Amino acid sequence: MGLFRRLRRDERGVSAVEFALIAPALIAFYFGLAELTQAMMAERRASHAASSIGDLVAQSTQVTDANLTDIFSIGSTIMSPFPTTTLKMRVTSIVADSNKNPKVEWSKGSGLTANGAGNSMTVPTGLITAAGESVIKSEVQYSYDSPVDYFVPNAVTFTKTFYLRPRKSDKVTKTN
Repeated sequence: MGLFRRLRRDERGVSAVEFALIAPALIAFYFGLAELTQAMMAERRASHAASSIGDLVAQSTQVTDANLTDIFSIGSTIMSPFPTTTLKMRVTSIVADSNKNPKVEWSKGSGLTANGAGNSMTVPTGLITAAGESVIKSEVQYSYDSPVDYFVPNAVTFTKTFYLRPRKSDKVTKTN
């Protein structure tokens, strides 16, 4: 009986047992936060890429296919250090017709199919209020796949869309 009383009062090793019980939960929490942070960074970069490619087009009075290819390269560079194999981008110039209906004037995509010229488009209410008004629509779609795949086992797709008015002219024209 004396041996059992001594063992019950002995507190050596209690910290090691507590650590062994808590450590797995803390490690899982740490890796989960790391995965979540990486996904949030990828989402932010996708958003930044969408706004940047739209802004670069909106600053121009006219663009060529070569200019748009360069702008898409800039969008890919913004995503660094994330892989860009799943990055898809599109820029579209939308102009209101005589009935104030938004129509595609031109479009170019990198991974996303270009919108057909003359097709009707939906824009946020109040963005185009007069015939001839123009807006640049930039879209980015990015599928983020976590390198750990423990808490986020499947790819998460981020889709970002920005509408910008041309800055230096009424509309941005595209030449070949």
